Amino acid sequence: MNNINDKLLDNYAKRLLADYDNKTPGTIFKENIKITIPQAWEIQSKVARLREIRGEKIVGYKIGCTLKSGNQNRIGISHPAWGGLWENEQHKNGEILEKDNYSNPSMEAEFGIILSRDLNKNNFSFEYLQNSIETVHPIIEIHNLVFHGKPPHGPELLANNAIHAGVVFGKAVKNLIWDAKTDLNLVYDGQIVDSWEDKKWSQDMYSDIEWLLNELSKINKSLKKGDLILIGAFGPPIPIEENEFIEVKSSLIGEVNAKFI
Repeated sequence: MNNINDKLLDNYAKRLLADYDNKTPGTIFKENIKITIPQAWEIQSKVARLREIRGEKIVGYKIGCTLKSGNQNRIGISHPAWGGLWENEQHKNGEILEKDNYSNPSMEAEFGIILSRDLNKNNFSFEYLQNSIETVHPIIEIHNLVFHGKPPHGPELLANNAIHAGVVFGKAVKNLIWDAKTDLNLVYDGQIVDSWEDKKWSQDMYSDIEWLLNELSKINKSLKKGDLILIGAFGPPIPIEENEFIEVKSSLIGEVNAKFI
C-alpha cells in the first residue's frame, strides 16, 4: 500500500480541477503519481464535490470500459468505469464547438437513456429498468484522450472523470423494443471511421446500470429521474484530428452531429 493520505488526495483533486479549468486535463500525472484504483475513485469524487461547491451540477453518468477484452485490458482495470456528466458540458444536436477547449478531442458513438423515475437498487430487475426509461438518444461522447502517466492508465482515467469531456445528444426516441438490433456509425467529414452492424441498442445495459447503482451507493449517490445515462460505447474513442463535422448515425435511433472548429 502506498503512503498517500487524505490531505494529499485533496491536493491532487484541487490540482486536477485547475488542470480542467486550464483546458490541460491531467497534467499532474506527468509527475508519475502512483495511486491505487480506490484512491483514483476518491480523487474523482473530491473533484466532483469541488465543482458542485462552486455551482456546477451533475445531470447524469457515463458507463465506460464495459468490455473486458477491450478497454479494460488496455488500461489495466478489471471492471467498468463511470464518470459524471456535467450540465455545462451538454450540447445540442448541430452545435459548433471549439477544438481548443479540449485536449486531443476524441469521439465515441453510443446511446443514452433518460430516466423516468428515481432508481431504487433494492427493487432492480429487467422489468423495473425497462419501465424506468423515458427516452433513448443517439449520442456523441466527447473525450480528452490524453494520458500523461505511465501505463497502465486505469487510475489516471478514473481520477480524471473517465476522460469524459462532454455530450452531444440527438432527438428522443420512445418505446423502443428491448434488445432490438441496429447499426451504428461514427462519421468524420463524411467518412465512416467506425461502424457496427446487428448490435443490440441495449447491449449489457441491465448489468451495467446495476453495477453503477451499487457503485454510486458507496458514496451516497443514486440515479434520479431526468438523469442522462450513457450506456457504453462499442468501440474506443477516436481522435478527430483535422476533421470537423462529426456524426453518429443509427437506423433505429436516429442521428446526431456537431462541428468542431
